[in-house]
Amino acid sequence: MPLPKIRRPQPGLPWTRPPWAHRPRTRRGQRRAVRAVVLACVVALAPATWMYVVAGDRVRTVADVPARDVAVVFGAGLRAGRPTPYLAHRLDAAAELYRTGKVRVVLVTGDNSRKDYDEPDAMRAYLTEHGVPDGLIVSDYAGFDTWDSCVRARRIFGVEHAVLVTQGFHVRRALALCRSAGIDSYGVGVDEPHDVTWYYGGAREVFAAGKAALDAALRPDPQFLGRTEPGVADALIASERE
Repeated sequence: MPLPKIRRPQPGLPWTRPPWAHRPRTRRGQRRAVRAVVLACVVALAPATWMYVVAGDRVRTVADVPARDVAVVFGAGLRAGRPTPYLAHRLDAAAELYRTGKVRVVLVTGDNSRKDYDEPDAMRAYLTEHGVPDGLIVSDYAGFDTWDSCVRARRIFGVEHAVLVTQGFHVRRALALCRSAGIDSYGVGVDEPHDVTWYYGGAREVFAAGKAALDAALRPDPQFLGRTEPGVADALIASERE
């Protein structure tokens, strides 16, 4: 079998090795290269480490999470106008928290950026089907990402203490961001089978951690802020009559 031909530079054009292909020739240069790689790894992993440190022991289950007035459920997509399986599992956990008296009100926060896509209303419909009274559900229609949802929960709806409900791979980021937004919270990490979606979500968190760290440091306003709303306070008053 003939050997593959080596492509040579065109006549008259000298070939030069690209900068990234040069190897350090001295021990000192090699040590510098190793330090640079280690530093790059540390910088890349720092946001994820920050999230784990901040979350600490705040990740719980439905059974052992401390009681709080409000549960915050983050959107996770719709399919044909209904919650995706991952979102449905979050809502199931929130409904169980309500049934067991761990929370009194549920704040659903998600995307309603266009008329044909309404996560909060789909989440509300699902919860009412599973036993949560409509009057005890509050909708945030501008929770476009985790930071926006946390900031709006605190600044628009006045939430100071909450149980955050999401999947396990997302719960630490939610806890870290809500803490930065001024909410004292515990998180319920909903278990899922380790399928393609789970692995995708876990991998996405590695990259999302960097944005989360920037949001926590810079504290930008959410995409939409607006006026304060009394929905959570009114629902808490209504819960006393249930």
